[in-house]
Amino acid sequence: MKSEHYEIYNKSCYGLGELKDNSIDAMVTDPPYGISYQNNYWDKDLPDKKIWEDSVKVLKPGSFGLVFSSVRLMHRLMVALEDAGFLIKDVMFWSYLNGMPKSRDVALDIDKELGSESKVVGKYNYVQGYKKNGAENYYAENKKLKYEPTSELGVQYKGSGLGIKPAYEPVILIQKPLEKGLSVAKNIIKYGTGALNIENTRIPYAKGETKVGHNPHPKGRVAANIIRTEPFSDEYDKFFVIPKVRQKAEEFNDHPTLKPVELMHHLVKLVSFENQTVLDPFMGSGSTGVACLTLKRKFIGYELDERYYEICKKRIDAQKIINESLLF
Repeated sequence: MKSEHYEIYNKSCYGLGELKDNSIDAMVTDPPYGISYQNNYWDKDLPDKKIWEDSVKVLKPGSFGLVFSSVRLMHRLMVALEDAGFLIKDVMFWSYLNGMPKSRDVALDIDKELGSESKVVGKYNYVQGYKKNGAENYYAENKKLKYEPTSELGVQYKGSGLGIKPAYEPVILIQKPLEKGLSVAKNIIKYGTGALNIENTRIPYAKGETKVGHNPHPKGRVAANIIRTEPFSDEYDKFFVIPKVRQKAEEFNDHPTLKPVELMHHLVKLVSFENQTVLDPFMGSGSTGVACLTLKRKFIGYELDERYYEICKKRIDAQKIINESLLF
């Protein structure tokens, strides 16, 4: 599916055969994390490093990219990106407060191993906090039993678990090296790439806030490498604030790892400028594409799963209609 402003492909991204070498200005992508999230087939492994080698070829010298990852396997992804030829520039942290702890009460397992029957001490409604108003299938008619350990060792380990609550996702900031022999300025003159779009991603001053610094900028502070879901005051630094997506925020979109469009706005603006082309080899349901169309960037995306590709088409079409209406 192609237009003047976007190209989206329902196929594997490996090879990027439709794209010319040194033709893409930036990359923003949310690839599989390799952690079998919710047992989805597409998240069994990290992407093969070939896609990063392909990306290096099609990106212009000096181009920046942002790649989402998981805490557990970020180090392996960073090595693959480096081996492909990218420079690791930073790691941004999308920080949020409503992550799901992936753990259980080990004391109840101890009871089971010792042959002790854990004691039922009540009931509770299991409501997943990241779903708006809770999940429909987790209310009173499906109350869960609450247990406590009864063995001596189980009581000692009551409440012990296997992991702490996740509260951030890393986003790796990468760059294709400048053309050999070129300074940053010369690379920008030749390719239009080599610098981050700091000016248009500044954090505005709060209402009534006194400007800070020896040379305060009228648009606000330079964006930090921390992106938060809720503001907090530490008397100096401020952060870009964006909430996680509530499930089924869009009726037709059930992608399990949907990223907020507002977050993608910020990231797309950081690594690209108006009228440039942004690549997403793992576009999922198309949040990067929607952000690009909103921000006057051309978007090129790949998605192998036909269902997610169709969702992306709907979202792209809807944003296209919005864009056209704004011209009149």
